[in-house]
Amino acid sequence: MQNNLNEIEELINLISKFPGLGKKSAKRIALKLINNKEALVKPLAKVLGQVYKNVVRCKSCGNFKNEDKPCVCLAKNKSKKICVVENIADMWVIEQTGIFDGGYHILGGTLSNNNREDQLLIPSLINRVKNESINELILATSATVEGQTTAHYIQNVLKDTNVKISKLAQGLPIGSEIEFLDDGTLFSAFKNRSLINTS
Repeated sequence: MQNNLNEIEELINLISKFPGLGKKSAKRIALKLINNKEALVKPLAKVLGQVYKNVVRCKSCGNFKNEDKPCVCLAKNKSKKICVVENIADMWVIEQTGIFDGGYHILGGTLSNNNREDQLLIPSLINRVKNESINELILATSATVEGQTTAHYIQNVLKDTNVKISKLAQGLPIGSEIEFLDDGTLFSAFKNRSLINTS
């Protein structure tokens, strides 16, 4: 007879909510955790508690930051180039390639039926462009309808500024998301990015 413990069922349900994990994978992970309480569960619980308590999103750039410390976007030697991405996973992928050495602005999604401009960090992007002497804005949104709509909207609201706006090269597969692109494709997209005519 199966011993259904509520704690284990709840753990499996929570793990199965992670991207790419179903019930079967969640059960294997839960079993691994339970069989390694001291080595995995205890330190994991500690780290999760610290993340919950200390890590927040910056209201200016959307990046993660420690609640008690200033964000990297406030550094005095910050870049005058900003790469605009939909989410933090996109930023991590671009950073990993080493092809871009400027700052980032994480929108927190795209304009769609579920997201409006005020729910994304578009107003703070406009403020950054106007107040931080930004030279270039690189729109690195996904090649989906929502991603391109968001890029077009940003281009439109910034058309009266002096900032140079470029977008990743159209070698990106249509419908693709930045997070899942390989290094070579991303490198080519950044190297061959094109200026957007804002007039």
